[in-house]
Formats: sequence, structure tokens, C-alpha cells
Amino acid sequence: MTSLHTFVAYVEDQPGVLNRIASLFRRRGYNIVSLNVGRTHRPGVSRMTFAVQADADMAQRIEANLYKLVNVLSVEDITEEASVARDLALIKVGVGVEQRAEVLQLCSVFRARVVDIGPHALIAEITGSQEKIDGLIRVMQPFGILEMVQSGMIAMTRGVEGTAAKAARLSTENGNGSATAA
Repeated sequence: MTSLHTFVAYVEDQPGVLNRIASLFRRRGYNIVSLNVGRTHRPGVSRMTFAVQADADMAQRIEANLYKLVNVLSVEDITEEASVARDLALIKVGVGVEQRAEVLQLCSVFRARVVDIGPHALIAEITGSQEKIDGLIRVMQPFGILEMVQSGMIAMTRGVEGTAAKAARLSTENGNGSATAA
């Protein structure tokens, strides 16, 4: 049975790394549901968070295949780990002055921030789970969503011994900044 698996990978911040990882997924026929890449607190290291529909066997193969890539420092399937995960969305809603108070109140209920207001539209920023974002989208649809963009999910395990500590340890053990599969 397939379910959504969340992976966190620390990679060397080098040109072509994202392309190699995307090519691996393409060749194997895995569909990336969500992808986010960003800087970390360590210079030269980027963090990738991606969600993939996979069964347990496929998730293990994904992790093993990622480790085979040269610039991958560490990979972890954090699906079953205690973690915090968030998405970010910007939603532009067509709204005039007469409906603005109602839209502002709805934003408040969902703890969304209004980051821009114009004469005929406003932009709301919301962070949280996919369900929370979908809820705000549903209540904003009657006003007319003019545009929307959503980031990929970012996730972090709870506690001290999370993915970052493992990546740092692997990088230190190898001495050259690249890890080998365990």
C-alpha cells in the first residue's frame, strides 16, 4: 500500500545536484509530490525535503538510490519520525473594500497574514499543514482566487538527534564532505 513518504537529504551545494536527483526519480518512475531545496546553517550544504507516494519497499529503494549519488551527504525517510512539517502559500484574492473586512476576518481565523492590500485584491500568506492551506483556499474561493502559489513542504525531526546531526557526523567521519551508504 502506498503512502506519502517524507525524505530529507543533505547535499553538497554544487551545480547539477538537483538535476541528478530529479533524473534518478524520473528514471525509476517515482513521482515527487513536493520538493523544496534551501540553504542550511552550514556553508556549502543544502537541504532537500521531498514527499513521494511510495510503499515501504519503494521508500527503501529511493533512500538507497539517493545514497549512490556523489553529492549526497545523508538521506533519511522521516515519515515515521516525530517531526514538524510546514508548507507556505501565497493566495491573491479578488476583493473590493465592501468585502475586505470579511476576508480579513477569515484570514485571522486561519492565522494567515495579509501581506499586500490593493484596491481590488489582497495577498494572504499562510503557513501550516496542507489541510490548513486547503481550508483557507476553500473559504476564499467564493471571493475569487486570482492567483496562488505554494512552496514545497519543509520538515524537521524533533529532538537533538535529528537529520542535521546525522549529516554533520557523516560529513565529519568521511573528512571530505561526502558520505557513503550505511
